[in-house]
Amino acid sequence: MNITTDRATIETVVLEVSDPAAASTFYAEAFGLGDRLGVRATDAPTTGFRGFLLSLVVSQPSTVDSLVGSAVAAGATTLKPAKKSFWGYGGVVQAPDGAIWKIATSAKKDSGPATREIDDFVVLLGVENVKATKQFYVEQGLAVAKSFGSKYVEFEAASASVKLALYGRRAAAKDAGVAPEGTGSHRIVLGGAAGAFADPDGFRWETVRR
Repeated sequence: MNITTDRATIETVVLEVSDPAAASTFYAEAFGLGDRLGVRATDAPTTGFRGFLLSLVVSQPSTVDSLVGSAVAAGATTLKPAKKSFWGYGGVVQAPDGAIWKIATSAKKDSGPATREIDDFVVLLGVENVKATKQFYVEQGLAVAKSFGSKYVEFEAASASVKLALYGRRAAAKDAGVAPEGTGSHRIVLGGAAGAFADPDGFRWETVRR
């Protein structure tokens, strides 16, 4: 299957959860992502690291703290407390449904009052072979925006859509603060106009028509 670049974007991320009502309430209180994030019921077994992180990129540290704080208040568990690093400021939390969220900024100082504004919503897939999975997505019509060999790839995305990026699985798990081992369902589906398919690591896409 080969598709055009303008169709190969993520319009919505669907998390498969055991309790959709509870998950919907959590995400509304924690992040307020609207129709870019959906949930639906599943009883598919999953253990350990599911192979992905969901990243919210914001403008300044106080906004990181605001989103981390609201997530924890809504029931999330802290995996990495928000703190400064050489690349900026950020933290990692795990939602009650098990999905791992990284909230980060490249800024180390605030430039104004804290907001709830999210600049970018990024799906970070931890894959076994970054180069091979990169080539797979290029063949599906995605255009590469950034590429650092076998370490990291980021694809272009329309301004209102969700970005897609690739890490090695172990690097993704380290970034999340968890062990890399995991089995069973990823419990995530990426929705767009690209059609229905699964990538080399079993991450599923389905068609979304608006």
